[in-house]
Amino acid sequence: MVSFLLRRIGIMLVTALCLTFIVFYLTNLPAKLDTLAKTQAGSRISDAEVASWLDRNGYSQPMLVRYGEWLGVVPGWTRVEADGTQTGRCNSLTAPTDIAATPERCGLFQGYWGNSTRFRAPVSEVISARLGATGLLMMWVLIVMVPMALIVGVLAGMREGSRTDRALSTFAIASTATPEYVSGVVFIALLASSSIGVSPLLVSWGWIEGPVLFQGNARSALQQITFWNFALPVMTIALFGMGYIARITRASMTEVMTQQYIRTARLKGVSFANIVLRHALRNALIAPFTVIMLQIPWLLNGVVIVEVLFSYPGFGWTLFEAAANNDIELLLAASVVAVLVVLVTQLISDIGYVWLNPRIRIS
Repeated sequence: MVSFLLRRIGIMLVTALCLTFIVFYLTNLPAKLDTLAKTQAGSRISDAEVASWLDRNGYSQPMLVRYGEWLGVVPGWTRVEADGTQTGRCNSLTAPTDIAATPERCGLFQGYWGNSTRFRAPVSEVISARLGATGLLMMWVLIVMVPMALIVGVLAGMREGSRTDRALSTFAIASTATPEYVSGVVFIALLASSSIGVSPLLVSWGWIEGPVLFQGNARSALQQITFWNFALPVMTIALFGMGYIARITRASMTEVMTQQYIRTARLKGVSFANIVLRHALRNALIAPFTVIMLQIPWLLNGVVIVEVLFSYPGFGWTLFEAAANNDIELLLAASVVAVLVVLVTQLISDIGYVWLNPRIRIS
């Protein structure tokens, strides 16, 4: 098991290095850098002024050198002006005139993520705040989505071909086939609109005091999460994700229920509930466990539409803002976080798969 973990961690490090270089290359293309210069220095500057701005800010160096600076394995670029002040990549960490205290390297390995040109703040602060907001959303989505999906999948797979199976399978397919931007708009129209849906009816009956039943804007959840301001984004994401998990669980459960040891247990007179809970369920959860772990990277990066729709400034919303405003440092930091989340969840998935399947553990 130790050698397995070491191999997987080694592969993770190489994969992370390759993926971050690809993202760094794509975000530092000449056209992107020209756009960045015009965004920061003025949209009407000439090509010569663009080249001068890029040179003053260290973007004129070779790609591999700048990638090494960003990682922190190559000394950061520096320039001493005529008045004795120093400018450079690492200069923002110290006073402009304190050249001796300026670190030689400042990159990812030293914990320096750069500064966001969109939010005018250190990237580490922006990422940590937005990642925490999305973490809360992911937690509640998983709490709602996973149990519901497993219940639907197990109930459908216990008796293949029954009316329950057909009804639950139809529900799972419909939920997966409905995009988040459709279900989100429907939820807002039905439950969070003061002119249409159920809210005007409930107001006229005197059942609610406010103008709407639920809040269509989830920004207030950053200060205090309540059922009324957080339910709609959670329901929108959970409904879309649970159908896929339920279908995988149903297929796995159906396959397990046809195995020989299940038939033997039934012939011995073991109750159907004990067969499902003690014999079939653990083996049936191997495939769904892998799918559930794959939902975590999707929840981190794939909720951009939901976060924008409900005005919830999480990680996906920040990624959208960084891409729309050509914030290179923030894009790079977000890509690193996304790559690490994907690789770590894959590692956890592999470990869980080995634990659930003794045959893999023995081999």
